[in-house]
Amino acid sequence: MAVDWGGMLMNPGVVSATDYTSVASINIFVALLCACIVIGHLLEEHRWINESITALVIGLCTGCVILLTTRGKSSHILVFSEDLFFIYVLPPIIFNAGFQVKKKQFFRNFMTIMLFGAVGTLISFIIISLGAIGLFRKLDIGALEIGDYLAIGAIFSATDSVCTLQVLNQDETPLLYSLVFGEGVVNDATSVVLFHAIQNFDLIHIDAIAVLKFVGNFLYLFFTSTLLGAIAGLLTAYIIKKLYFGRHSTDREVALMILMAYLSYMVAELLDLSGILTVFFCGILMSHYTWHNVTEKSRITTKHAFATLSFIAEVFLFLYVGMDALDIEKWRSVSNSPGKSVSVSSILLGLVFVGRAAFVFPLSALSNWRRKSPDERITFKQQVTIWWAGLMRGAVSIALAYNQFTSFGDTEERGNAFLITSTITVVLFSTIVFGLITKPLVGYLLPPSATGHLSSLTLSFTSEPSSPPRSYLSMLLGFGQESQVEEEQTVPPPPPPPPDLRMLLTAPSRSVHHYWRKFDDKFMRPVFGGRGFVPFVPGSPTERSLHPCQPSKSEPEGDNPPPLSPVPATS
Repeated sequence: MAVDWGGMLMNPGVVSATDYTSVASINIFVALLCACIVIGHLLEEHRWINESITALVIGLCTGCVILLTTRGKSSHILVFSEDLFFIYVLPPIIFNAGFQVKKKQFFRNFMTIMLFGAVGTLISFIIISLGAIGLFRKLDIGALEIGDYLAIGAIFSATDSVCTLQVLNQDETPLLYSLVFGEGVVNDATSVVLFHAIQNFDLIHIDAIAVLKFVGNFLYLFFTSTLLGAIAGLLTAYIIKKLYFGRHSTDREVALMILMAYLSYMVAELLDLSGILTVFFCGILMSHYTWHNVTEKSRITTKHAFATLSFIAEVFLFLYVGMDALDIEKWRSVSNSPGKSVSVSSILLGLVFVGRAAFVFPLSALSNWRRKSPDERITFKQQVTIWWAGLMRGAVSIALAYNQFTSFGDTEERGNAFLITSTITVVLFSTIVFGLITKPLVGYLLPPSATGHLSSLTLSFTSEPSSPPRSYLSMLLGFGQESQVEEEQTVPPPPPPPPDLRMLLTAPSRSVHHYWRKFDDKFMRPVFGGRGFVPFVPGSPTERSLHPCQPSKSEPEGDNPPPLSPVPATS
């Protein structure tokens, strides 16, 4: 009853040769997606239950039904395909994360996010790898090589940013959301880069030169992937700004944004870079420049189109993970040693706990090193929340595990079967249990009064100025971002230069952000567009702002949102 969707998408001619069973399988899966959406909506008022848990539970129940109807032969209606996951499902999720992010919060906390996401992931990778080497060899689960142990470290260092985004609320806890979300995306990209670097690393002849090459390869992948995403975002902004597709059709500019974002991801994969990091920064650059160069209709369209694609992809992933957890072929190989299987899962879960604690608390202390006021520091309760919210593992871990330990979805060796089933167990347990506990834990550690106080803080030495009330249109078109309104405010003069390196590492946000604003307004926005630099073209938002009483031909009568300012925003 299983359908290989990855093969069908890569070879559409197969669809014509499929029989009634294949068509029925696709219909059942689409119906399950609809059921997840409806049930998730009905359970929305229960704040402990999120879409991820709903999809997982429905997937488990569906897997049980299929397992019974097929008499134990199968538990899912599609065959797992890495192409399906990495090429078709993951890009819209990561791109929407970058497109919707609160840029000002993200970049004001950028140094701390990079500490957690890059340095923290390396620390977690080392601890999990060493722990797996020391403990799994004693259990004798099968023949595993050094590359397998290092792959385990990379696989279980990848947090699930999808779960985290649904557990934390961007408006209630903006600082926590910014840190955990930003760390989650950088963490996923770092884990994938580490995983591919390990696969290309000569593990037989390890010496100082080989280690330096490994580090150099990692840094090369990290920075070139980021640069590629920035180039794709800026190129799209420049093309739309110069040609202004909206004068003829808003569909063209929306289509160009979607295709350029996807092209950036595919080019990164073609060049063996990190597509996750590339498409994430492409989304940030598009929201900062390109989004302001399109018509008002296109802004609303892109906002909801990207969010919808991301939502469907997320539900799809967790629904499949729930069904795949009951795949009888994987569990048959470890059925003779259930105690050992539980031990492997428990060890991996314990290493995840230790590996995350090993960098969250020390790096938080480093970030708080030179902060004089207690209100400006990441408190212990906030650190516990960050530590707990990042314990969940998801589809990225499963996809990497399939890549390392299976061949076309099948496990041939006993040790590989243990690691695949343990990965599924850890993902299910962490998503459901930790996902249920995270929301009440945040409410206990950070009650509403404390949360309200927290929302006014950033990781800089000074608090953010309060934002003025926003109009209905700015709220609708603002992605939920405060940055677009905050950018209109005058930024106070930067503080004196930091006296030493540790000051720059722990509190660069005010000065770095200020100088970036000056550079952005003077060099970047005049070329690539953006807020306050919309090109003057007949029918463009600039003309509407200059002639507010005369709606343009591309807009219907009566549809007159507030005009955009053609004057560059001051810093």
